[in-house]
Amino acid sequence: MNLDDANRLDAADPLRSLRELFTLPDGVTYLDGNSLGALPRATPERIQRAVEQEWGQGLIKSWNTAGWIDLPRRLGDRLAPWLGARPGEVLVADSTSVNLYKVLHAALQMQQGQRKVVVSERSNFPTDNYIAQSVVRAHGGELILAETPEDIPPLLDERCGVLMLTHVNYRTGRMHDMGLLTRWAHQAGALAVWDLAHSAGAVPIDLLGSAADFAIGCGYKYLNGGPGAPAFVWMHPRHEGQVWQPLTGWLGHAHPFDFDSEYLPAPGIQQYQCGTPALLSMTGLDTALDVYDAAQKLGGMKALRAKSLALTEAFIGAVEERVPGAVIATPRDAAQRGSQVSFALPRGTDGYAVMQALINRGVIGDFRAGHPELLRFGFAPLYNGFADVVRAVDAIADIVTTGSWNAPQFTSRAKVT
Repeated sequence: MNLDDANRLDAADPLRSLRELFTLPDGVTYLDGNSLGALPRATPERIQRAVEQEWGQGLIKSWNTAGWIDLPRRLGDRLAPWLGARPGEVLVADSTSVNLYKVLHAALQMQQGQRKVVVSERSNFPTDNYIAQSVVRAHGGELILAETPEDIPPLLDERCGVLMLTHVNYRTGRMHDMGLLTRWAHQAGALAVWDLAHSAGAVPIDLLGSAADFAIGCGYKYLNGGPGAPAFVWMHPRHEGQVWQPLTGWLGHAHPFDFDSEYLPAPGIQQYQCGTPALLSMTGLDTALDVYDAAQKLGGMKALRAKSLALTEAFIGAVEERVPGAVIATPRDAAQRGSQVSFALPRGTDGYAVMQALINRGVIGDFRAGHPELLRFGFAPLYNGFADVVRAVDAIADIVTTGSWNAPQFTSRAKVT
């Protein structure tokens, strides 16, 4: 596929109008939406209005007049259909790490001290495993890490209390079968906790249909809520009232403005709110979800998923054809592939330096330490197209073939990699 072919495919794309809802720099091919989503055009004006009018003029009245107090639940209701959940079941609050601490603690509490092992993957996103280490330490338990996805089933034994997985692996882009693994966990007597940070807004999710127990995820990747956008948390309704989450802050109280001296948990997911919400960040996420309203009118998740698979398939094929020594780490099977492609370059190639050389050429993907030859490219079907695939592979092939990555300006590491 050349650029002319790509442009023809993009012109015929039924979702092409969504790209105009984003601000994307001229001359930049942005394939890092799996780390930080692009800026929706409407966001700056909306945040400015929140600052100047709601805060500047409305002051504290805006908790009521601008609906600030209801925003965490209202955003949760907007997200729910994209997660396979119902209104009233999702709350937007805090960070992914904080929400994971809440639900892991609650899940182990539900096991009443009988099962204290949390099973996950060694390749899980590090913060998830770090949080799990903290929680199992508090419960006198153990975190056991599978080396490969195939190693997970034997670990679901009589000691396992919680299976904690990221739906789409951040390194490889491999997507787990949520329904199957949740069923296996339940058959073993364990609960299933899912991290949707690399899934929400990009791949189909069915929390209720999968009978998952808890889920968390962030708002700044494919959901495009902006850097530091708040996260979300979901609990299956069947668990309501069984345990308290550990961070019993005032906005998780049943009657926060009664200012009682004793904590009384709010019903349902509201209990998982803790402190005062970050209203300006929530306003950014609220505006970003308008784009998903527009996408719903153009075919919704079915259309987004079809485009994502087409883009990633085209990218995989082009990399295999044109990039010497590239080894695809992402499954070719569409049922196992998220909305990103990762590939390794030959041993001895500095993946960080290759990525810096790409960024210098206007192609932005990302690199993650731990696998020094591995490069990641996220495809956001809201704004990426086939021309992005061609431009990216053209640049990758040239940089790898010529060895131009091996220059001092590309090998010197910045603080954030």
